Amino acid sequence: MGAEGARGSDVKLPHARIGVGGPAVSQPGQSQTANRKSQIDVLALGAIAVDDLLFVENYPKADTKTRVESRSREIGGMAAGALIAAARLGARCAYAGVLGPKSNELVRFVEGRLRAEGIDLRHAPRHGDACPIHSIVIVDQKNHTRNIFHHRGGRVGADPKRPAAAVIRSARVLLLDHIGMPGMLRAAKIAKTAGVAIVSDIDRDSAPEFRELFALVDHAIVSQAFAKKLAPGRKPAEAARLLSRNRTAAVVTCGAKGAWFAEQGGKPRHIPAMMVNVVDTTGCGDVFHGAYAAALARGLSVPDCVTWGTVAAALKASGHGHENTPRLRELLRALRAL
Repeated sequence: MGAEGARGSDVKLPHARIGVGGPAVSQPGQSQTANRKSQIDVLALGAIAVDDLLFVENYPKADTKTRVESRSREIGGMAAGALIAAARLGARCAYAGVLGPKSNELVRFVEGRLRAEGIDLRHAPRHGDACPIHSIVIVDQKNHTRNIFHHRGGRVGADPKRPAAAVIRSARVLLLDHIGMPGMLRAAKIAKTAGVAIVSDIDRDSAPEFRELFALVDHAIVSQAFAKKLAPGRKPAEAARLLSRNRTAAVVTCGAKGAWFAEQGGKPRHIPAMMVNVVDTTGCGDVFHGAYAAALARGLSVPDCVTWGTVAAALKASGHGHENTPRLRELLRALRAL
């Protein structure tokens, strides 16, 4: 979400209560989660990572030296970033992807960060050969871009047989990505039969399980780049409409240009980006997914879920690291100012 993103009024939010005191109420007939007692609001199984961020004035050309102005270590990965965002927005969150041995420095780091955010790790299977993805992220502070160099040193993502089916059924929202596709497909099948809302953060279609998994998704959230691959030759609005057929909703995120979404093949609608001074866009997509999932777990309508995601991602971009991922009061303050 960039400073050039205009705040607009394509979609307004007079129909939802978004107070801190309790769950929001959607328009009649628009509840997106099953009406049942749930132990977990948002359950994720996918990518966790350790990101070592290097901040430079400009991304360097080949065969040159560049001074690192500052550096930091952050927890990263699609699942981790989304869960932190959802937890800060009041959702009860759990991670049930694989974790490695506690003797591993990277494992200790991610566990410490997730526990500090109140994220439940009791259902995460532990394997001796598992290890978080380790990434080096070069942040260009002048052009507000980042390049990610990642390495997988072991198993990561969804386990093919765990967590237990009862854990998946106990969630309101299941958040999926493409890391550990056999386990993702198993979890999606269990969630589908139990009426658990399935939200996707998938940005590649190379795995053999992709087509079957994507068909099970209730809320498909894709980047503009991936939308072009799934719907060649279509603009984001039309891609959202096509991808929303036979599912609750599809969202195409477009960075500083906001997001397009459609419900069940209907007319596409647009949520503009909130205007902010961009500092660091790392993890903004993950925050969008987490905020969307948190709103969905509260029972908000699709337009409200997209708005939560858009505003939360913009707030995240206005500072460095997950420390800038907004908390509920910050998000509600920004929503009221729209």
